Amino acid sequence: MNKIILVIRREYLTRIRKKSFLLMTILGPLLMGGIFVVAFMLDKVDTEMKTIAVIDDSHLFQDKFKDNERMHFVYSNEPVDSLRQKSKSQGLFGVLYIPATANIALLEKAVTFYSESQPGLDVISKIKFTIEKEINTYKYVEAGIDEAKLKAIRTDVDIRTRDMKNKETSTPLTSGLGFAGGLLIYLFIFIYGAMVMRGVMEEKTSRIVEVIISSVKPFQLMMGKIVGVALVGLTQFLLWVVLSFMVYGGVTSVMLNGKSEKEKIETMMKVQPGMQGNQMLQQQLQEQEGSAGFQLSEMMSTINFPLLIGMFIFYFLAGYLLYSALFAAIGAAVDSETDTQQFMLPVTIPLIIAYVAAINVINNPQGNVAFWFSIIPFTSPIVMMVRIPFGVPAYQILLSMVLLILGFLFTTWLAGKIYRTGILMYGKKVSYREMWKWLRYHN
Repeated sequence: MNKIILVIRREYLTRIRKKSFLLMTILGPLLMGGIFVVAFMLDKVDTEMKTIAVIDDSHLFQDKFKDNERMHFVYSNEPVDSLRQKSKSQGLFGVLYIPATANIALLEKAVTFYSESQPGLDVISKIKFTIEKEINTYKYVEAGIDEAKLKAIRTDVDIRTRDMKNKETSTPLTSGLGFAGGLLIYLFIFIYGAMVMRGVMEEKTSRIVEVIISSVKPFQLMMGKIVGVALVGLTQFLLWVVLSFMVYGGVTSVMLNGKSEKEKIETMMKVQPGMQGNQMLQQQLQEQEGSAGFQLSEMMSTINFPLLIGMFIFYFLAGYLLYSALFAAIGAAVDSETDTQQFMLPVTIPLIIAYVAAINVINNPQGNVAFWFSIIPFTSPIVMMVRIPFGVPAYQILLSMVLLILGFLFTTWLAGKIYRTGILMYGKKVSYREMWKWLRYHN
């Protein structure tokens, strides 16, 4: 046991002292925050105006296409072929042609948009929405339906969800937390599992391992490396959490730079005559803000965050330990990274399946797919993490945890038999048949 602790200490201290660890620990949250800032800034910077000429031979859409911050519509009576040829010289992004037709139903398939380059979804969506709206209005008139009455009849149902204790809940919030937790575990298993595999390969190819196992058993070395890297991952994750909150505060202040809605209304009331004493507007604003804040607080209170964080740490560590043992076995069996590909596929397939299944689990967190995938050890770290915010019976969580621990013990035993033989094998292409022989050796 003391030797395993020595290996763990060596692996942990060696890795956290590396510049790459410090760099990624600091850059990780900054890069994530930077992605959001860049996406926000790009949306603000991308203000190129697209001029679109509309040839409306049907005379149904005159002045119906409204300009926005990125599109400007001009109407033309020129023949479509002539305007297409002159579009570049006139600075047109595209030409929208709406033919004349006696039957409005035929117009639905007859509209054509010409452009030099493929138009984006924003352009097509804007045009499609406007044409559909006007065609529907025309059909209402033909059918003798009053559109105003139809709008008044149309219903938009907003379903509020509450638990049995009558507390406000939110399915999008729950789904987001669950999927984010599953995705993080998926990424961490890949990142730190591959780190264990490369570490084993480096020691094997440099022949350092021959010196190490003269005083440490191969199994002790493997366990020390696995647990040491796990502690490195946990340390980095906790630092990322702290730094992410700091970065989030900075990003939020950048993206929400300016006055709040309340401040804008208060400023308007001060500037505009006759509104200084409008106490009703102030009271309404305060009631709306208070109601929204109360609902969010109530939604958050229905999520058991201590359980969520505790389960994340458990499934992160247990899932990592299960897979990293297999990654360590692969690293011990091969001599170069190119040889790892044939052995990586069977190990990574369950992780990929679990990630794909997580999408189904969000839609039906209590279904059979969700249950079985959250019980099977090779998929449970990701799928159970997605399910937990929705509420999972205690016996299912306990069963999943026990099976995952047993799965870790089994893969560690399996990997240990491969590791102790493969770590001293050099210059030989390993096959599945060869690894099966190693498993049958009695040491």
